[in-house]
Amino acid sequence: MNIWHPYTQHKTALPPIEMVRGEGAYLYDNAGNEYLDAISSWWVTLHGHANPILAEAIASQAKILEQVIFAGFTHPQAQKLANNLLSILPKNQQKVFFSDDGSTAVEVGLKMAFQYWHNQGITHKTRLIALNNAYHGDTFGAMAIGERGGFTAPFAPFLFEVDFVPAPIAGQEEKSLSAFEKLLKTDQIAAFIFEPLVQGAGGMCMYSPEILDKMLDLCKEYNVITIADEVMTGFGRTGKLFASLHLERNMPDIFCLSKGLTGGFLPLGITTATQKIFDAFWSDSKLHTLFHGHSFTANPIACAVANASFELLISENCEKQRQNIANSHQVFLEKIKKNPLVKEVRQQGTILAIEIKTPEKTSYFNNIRDILYNFFISKRILLRPLGNVVYILPPYCISKEDLERVYDVIEEGINE
Repeated sequence: MNIWHPYTQHKTALPPIEMVRGEGAYLYDNAGNEYLDAISSWWVTLHGHANPILAEAIASQAKILEQVIFAGFTHPQAQKLANNLLSILPKNQQKVFFSDDGSTAVEVGLKMAFQYWHNQGITHKTRLIALNNAYHGDTFGAMAIGERGGFTAPFAPFLFEVDFVPAPIAGQEEKSLSAFEKLLKTDQIAAFIFEPLVQGAGGMCMYSPEILDKMLDLCKEYNVITIADEVMTGFGRTGKLFASLHLERNMPDIFCLSKGLTGGFLPLGITTATQKIFDAFWSDSKLHTLFHGHSFTANPIACAVANASFELLISENCEKQRQNIANSHQVFLEKIKKNPLVKEVRQQGTILAIEIKTPEKTSYFNNIRDILYNFFISKRILLRPLGNVVYILPPYCISKEDLERVYDVIEEGINE
């Protein structure tokens, strides 16, 4: 074995399973076994594996234009994708910046926010607010604004300082809001970054749009840029096309997008911004340029499959599928929450999370994680618990029967 796998302790982990084929909600290994993918392969596969429409979009574009430098050039697929995204994002979003993945989409958002103030000669707004329990990616800037702990401990001396406030989950909204406003009053805050409504890798912790609206009210009052990390929550996962659309009064200044953007076929990142943010970079001075770029920025093939995924996403059939998943989750939620071994059940749209009671503290490193993961794999279902939190985040093509199978296996795993 010469491959170093992500998030894997190779000394104790089981050998990796070799997958050779995918179709719909299923993956197939080299022995012919089928696995039901209930987490969309790390939350990226919107419409199922090997979707023929998306595959054809890639093949067609590859015969026309596979790559072009994006500094000084553009191409039709990028232009089309920008227009498509702006048609479903909040109306305040006006500019689209391309990158490679979720972490870099976040890095771009941070750089936009910091340089927005710098370009105007405002030097006192240099700090960020993030939420405890957050995860925004694994590059250094993204690590700095995420929860400090086991993931980031080796790199702690190299991460810039960030002001963290308690996540505004049920029961600690006022505590979070109070700490938040206290920081805003210092007039040093450049931006507030958050995962709207659902903190993904932190255990699918959820909070209300009402409390987020209050936090964004304060950001507006104290002149602070707001950055929505919709890498996981975007493209229909929460019941609306973007989680921020659940808000009533406010829309973030910057959106960070990736994962489901291409339907799970190719890596691609997008950071969008308001005209006001862009205008701070519009200058006769080259020093006011946003100095950020990647070799494969706006890769034409990735843009082509993202455009094909967009058409599937906004279709009436996909909307109906998302609603069916949410309805099925709700029925199972009412059943599983009565299980005495279950501490809490949380749902937001197509995302369902079940927190299991354990003697250990709730944590990504809870030992029950490996026990449950291995049990689910033995049942040929791909579920990857976040510590003692089992979650379902399926591709939209999953059938009601397959969802029922997932529910049954989760219940069996918890009981055993």
